[in-house]
Amino acid sequence: MIRLLGRSLLTLIVLGLFPVLLFAPGTLFSKPVRIKVVVVTMFERGEDTGDTPGEYQLWVEREHLDQIIPLPAGYHHVRLNKDGVLGILTGVGTAKAAASVMAVGLNPRLDLSKAYWIVAGIGGGDPADVSLGSAVWADHVLDGDLAYEIDARQIPENWPTGYVPLRKATPYEEPVRKELEGEVYTLTPELVGWAFRLTKDVPLSDSDSLRSWRARFAGFPNALKPPFVTRGDTLSSSTFWHGSRMNEWANVWTRYYTGGKGNYMISAMEDTGTMQALTFLSQAGRVDLQRVLVLRTVSNYDREPPGTNVADSLKTMVSGNYSAYFPALEAAQIVGDKVVRDIVQHWADRESTLPHQP
Repeated sequence: MIRLLGRSLLTLIVLGLFPVLLFAPGTLFSKPVRIKVVVVTMFERGEDTGDTPGEYQLWVEREHLDQIIPLPAGYHHVRLNKDGVLGILTGVGTAKAAASVMAVGLNPRLDLSKAYWIVAGIGGGDPADVSLGSAVWADHVLDGDLAYEIDARQIPENWPTGYVPLRKATPYEEPVRKELEGEVYTLTPELVGWAFRLTKDVPLSDSDSLRSWRARFAGFPNALKPPFVTRGDTLSSSTFWHGSRMNEWANVWTRYYTGGKGNYMISAMEDTGTMQALTFLSQAGRVDLQRVLVLRTVSNYDREPPGTNVADSLKTMVSGNYSAYFPALEAAQIVGDKVVRDIVQHWADRESTLPHQP
């Protein structure tokens, strides 16, 4: 009995003092695993494989993310392949995204110091800029939650919106504060340019169904095009907003916080949470914030078709029945994976030097 207790005590001491040695059940590693790319997805509809996919499943299956690594401090376990590509599932909303990314970033079993991060998810596109199934590499990630708000029934007549920037008294009041609190994140321009150049000619799937949905947006030339890859800005909000008035707000909000340089193209829910966590992790020396890319693909338009009712338009999506759901999932994986494969195949160069647009 004494010998058994001694062994149990020794086991507890080893587990407590050397958690870095534990990688997966039954497997021991002497040092953290070097990660080359982290693919960040936000939701899954069921299992990781073998059923109706969410954002995670195609990556798990096609990148062969076969090794499961438990992540008790995060939303979902993470997965790794033999090439050093790590896939994570954050959960929906900025809070879950920030917490899950932080849990991954602080995991002592992983060396993320040279890793590239690629957010790959779907969102609602602005028909003025993109078509269904299109892909957008983000130059800026804007936050749509950090604000004051007045109920729409009490907005002053001379106000264009009830949203007011923090520490301001009226909509879009100038000058923009110098000390922001997470309202906008700017990604590395050279890296974004490289990713766009690498993927701009990737063929994206089209169909009669997509053409039929696009036809409802007469007067929006970009919305009528077949799916394409472009470069613009994304706006994140944990509130799923919809409608032409909100679309107008998103465009002006983006121009306001980017000094007129940005162009809002697609909405999302989690990216500012992810960017905030990565910012803190970068300050702690755990990740390189210059190695972050955000890719969003258009599963639906962010507003109602011209001449229709916005409430009816929203009603069609409340169950996740987006007009380009599967094409957008495909586009996120196909376009994003071209970048992942390049980084892995050219790791001898990519590890020390960021690729950039020539």
